[in-house]
Amino acid sequence: MAKILILTGDAAEDLEVMYPYQRLLEEGYEVHIAAPSAKKLQFVVHDFVDGFDTYTEKPGHGWPADLAFADVDPAGYAALVLPGGRAPEYIRNDEDCLRIVRHFAAADKPIAALCHGPLVLAAAGVLSGRTVSAYPACAPDVRAAGATFADRAAQIDGVLVTGRAWPDHPAWMREFLTVLRGKAPIA
Repeated sequence: MAKILILTGDAAEDLEVMYPYQRLLEEGYEVHIAAPSAKKLQFVVHDFVDGFDTYTEKPGHGWPADLAFADVDPAGYAALVLPGGRAPEYIRNDEDCLRIVRHFAAADKPIAALCHGPLVLAAAGVLSGRTVSAYPACAPDVRAAGATFADRAAQIDGVLVTGRAWPDHPAWMREFLTVLRGKAPIA
């Protein structure tokens, strides 16, 4: 069975972790969640409130990480998912996280990144020359990493599939599954 790896941490957007996790399980993939340490993670819920210039944050679900970044052998995984929320802001500073991301990019394995997830790709130095969607507030970071920003629900660039945020789940995951089935079909 093909295995998929999700890299995340505390304060990840609840929906952006749980939707791909459950959807990929439903599809028949084995899915592991890796974080800075193997512990119970605390996710958050981002929502929009009238009168606020940005989103608000509330506590979300708790969920265990299966393994720590340092313990990940990326060669054992067929694809990578990078959810958004605030987790990407700090996991992008973890050298093992960057090692894992660079493996997937160099091996041309499918990568799905949503919302603030492309911040991790930028920190790993794998965005140059690509066209990438992300949460619009991340557009300057995407451009600074040498990529073209695309304000789309699902942007496909080879095996990299990116989107803006959880409202884009249907388009983003549909396109990622198309790429995934082509590169790593269920055995």
